[in-house]
Amino acid sequence: MEWIDAATASERLGVKPATLYAYVSRGVLQRRHSDDGRRSLFSAEEIERLARRGRPRSQPPELVIESAVTALGVDRHYYRGLDALELARTDDFETVADWLWTGDPGVLQGSRRSRPGPGSDAVRPDARVVAWRCEAEALRAAVAAQRGLPDDLLPLDRLQVITTVLGASDSLRYQLDSASVADTGRRLIAGLVDALPELSEPQGDSIAERLWSRLCPHPAPPALLDAVSAALVLLADHELAASTLAARVAASAKADPYAVVLTGFGVLGGPLHGGASYGAERLLAEIAEPGQAARAIAERVRRGERIPGFGHSIYKNGDGRGGLLLDLVKEAAPGHERIAAGTAVLEEMRRRRLPERNVDFALAILAAVSGMVSGAGEAIFAVARVAGWLAHAMEEYERGSLLRLRASYTGPPIRGA
Repeated sequence: MEWIDAATASERLGVKPATLYAYVSRGVLQRRHSDDGRRSLFSAEEIERLARRGRPRSQPPELVIESAVTALGVDRHYYRGLDALELARTDDFETVADWLWTGDPGVLQGSRRSRPGPGSDAVRPDARVVAWRCEAEALRAAVAAQRGLPDDLLPLDRLQVITTVLGASDSLRYQLDSASVADTGRRLIAGLVDALPELSEPQGDSIAERLWSRLCPHPAPPALLDAVSAALVLLADHELAASTLAARVAASAKADPYAVVLTGFGVLGGPLHGGASYGAERLLAEIAEPGQAARAIAERVRRGERIPGFGHSIYKNGDGRGGLLLDLVKEAAPGHERIAAGTAVLEEMRRRRLPERNVDFALAILAAVSGMVSGAGEAIFAVARVAGWLAHAMEEYERGSLLRLRASYTGPPIRGA
């Protein structure tokens, strides 16, 4: 076999030496060292074959991780094989979280969502209420840690503080078997919700009811509360979203569940991820009446800005989560002026042939119609996604090996190579 040096190989391919070594790091080319170890040598035959084929096209990096948690479909996703949109219509968040964590069909038996009506004797089982509670001492510490924080601090910022305190208070946080992580998840999610400042009286024991009382100063109309419950289910997981990938990397290093969740929160708040709902809230806040929608969109297009709450890297023809949630809000509050403003935004986006709405836009509409505090949609997203992050963390704990990505080197030539 004939071997040539890096300069000759680069010249034949018509690329810079740095690009040649990038081909090596990406596995496009193989190299060997000369007998004196000072030079890199390349197969002349391999270089010639690549030259005739043309330089490899740049492809976006793709990481594939085996997971049994969530599958993505054309316009929706599936939790362990079950349609998440159907689960959002029929089951509460606690049930779906248990399904994500255990995959036990027994958790779905008799769990169909039905809040007691006036005069009803139906109650949530006592054992389940206890399971979704945080220890009183840890909760007091998490509440105390927020003293002195600005009153207008966004809920997501508070959730990060609360997670840190709850983790420091939990002596069981290093128990990484699946059953223990599920128990930690129930305590953590309950603590995240219950440690937020209370704005209204909780109307029940469910996570959705307790979260409503932390995000809205008004009592919850039953239909809107159902929409919040559905939103929690829809957002519990979404395969390897950016925050979930980060959470899995943390879990692969055996970070405890609280550290995993903190990692997820750090990524979730970005404007291209969960923070998009906050951007959509701000967009809607600018539109006092439907006639102002066209100008609000036009100004963002002129500035070259992305319209928050629209477009999705997976769902090119529309996000089924957003469609279902919007339908629930419209049914709950027909004729509401915030729905009219949102509809005007949707029509203007379609008139301009811009991307379809996603679940972040629907969250913003839900928060606006409900009269929730600023950043409420982002908080609903964050609380819900804790369930998914921990389901993925369980897989990494069981897998037992560190996730290690590789970079495609494009820097200056390596000296001495």
